[in-house]
Amino acid sequence: MKRPQQDLTTGPLGKQIFLFSIPLILSNLLQVLFNMADVAVVGRFAGPMALGSVGSTTTLVALFTGLLIGMAGGVNVLTALHFGAKNKRELAETVHSAALLCALAGLTLLTVGAVFARGILGLLGTKEELIASAAVYFRIYCLGMPALGVYNFGNAVFSAVGDTRRPLRYLSVAGAVNLALNLLFVVVCHMDVAGVAIASVASQYISAVLITRALFRAGAEPYGLRLAELRLSRSRAKAILAIGIPSGLQNGIFSLANLFIQAGVNTFSATMVAGNSAAANADALIYDVMNAFYMACSSFIGQNYGAGKKKRIWKSYLVSVGYSFGAGLVLGLLLLALGPRFLALFTKEAAVVEAGMRRLTIMGLSYCVSAFMDCTIAASRGLGRSVGPMVIVILGSCVFRIIWVYTVFAWFGTITSLYLLYIFSWTITAAAEIWYFVRAYRKETAGMA
Repeated sequence: MKRPQQDLTTGPLGKQIFLFSIPLILSNLLQVLFNMADVAVVGRFAGPMALGSVGSTTTLVALFTGLLIGMAGGVNVLTALHFGAKNKRELAETVHSAALLCALAGLTLLTVGAVFARGILGLLGTKEELIASAAVYFRIYCLGMPALGVYNFGNAVFSAVGDTRRPLRYLSVAGAVNLALNLLFVVVCHMDVAGVAIASVASQYISAVLITRALFRAGAEPYGLRLAELRLSRSRAKAILAIGIPSGLQNGIFSLANLFIQAGVNTFSATMVAGNSAAANADALIYDVMNAFYMACSSFIGQNYGAGKKKRIWKSYLVSVGYSFGAGLVLGLLLLALGPRFLALFTKEAAVVEAGMRRLTIMGLSYCVSAFMDCTIAASRGLGRSVGPMVIVILGSCVFRIIWVYTVFAWFGTITSLYLLYIFSWTITAAAEIWYFVRAYRKETAGMA
């Protein structure tokens, strides 16, 4: 049977990257919609206290999952590199080492979450009346971390070899099960936060089993899993961690930096805070569509870097930037036009909708700018560069934001001055990331035709 893998080193890049990204876009949107469904079920059927408890863990969940996604980024880059170079032995060693490494990372996060959940939530300022339920939710949710690590590993491998359809199918099945179990546990069994957490864990293990089964069934391929070859290679593990850890830390630090922005928002009225929360739901929808093109950028550059195709590396970057910028611009403008209707999904209060539009008006015109930063980071990662982009993004989009909150925002004291930090930080960071990538590209491709 013909495998749905793709050679990303030949063919028309514009068409290839677009078709490659469509399943990734659908996968990302499915995850966002299923997460929204989780919140809707617990908020509607378990009450505001349960909703607040789940919401209190958002930053912590983003931190843990961001670390696993970063690890998978390292797997994706190295798999694409060896697949493009047709280095079958290196590819097989990388995949088998990565499977164990990602499962181990999930087990480590499970242990940390189970032991320190309440303490970490306390450090994050979780309200006393919510912290007990929040700790229960997060401890149960952490049981799914090993499965999440394995699924992200499998998704990274399939994406690296050009197959983005199978992970979409597996995620669809798991997401449907998650929604059904949410309704069963919360509505029928009245399990509130524990029910939502158990449903999430069950769906994560379903997706992990499905994607692992597919990799074992692809055992004849160099990227397929074979039980006899499952061992941890020190050199492969080191290479994966060299890319994965900086990527994961970058994701985690973003979550922590956003706490300072939320603190700034919290200085305004409850109406403004509610409007900001409602409008912020658009972020995940738009970011995740754009993120599909970043993932494509890493995979295409990784394969073509391995194959030694200099011109296709550069063109892959330009096409990916163009697509992600266009997606951010179109979706941002659409959000501006439909903003009140979008916000009405989350609130019936006219004042809250008005407050939310103040954020959407600025962000709707800003999302596209982030493409130059994030796509360039993905391109550098495709060349195996992860530490440099991490340092730049920490300084430009994290440290800069904190400084902005305590200087520009502190001086003007308006919500507009707070929201403007996004486009300024993205612009400054993008300029530095592009400079870094151009230098890395010239150095890494110096001997290529």
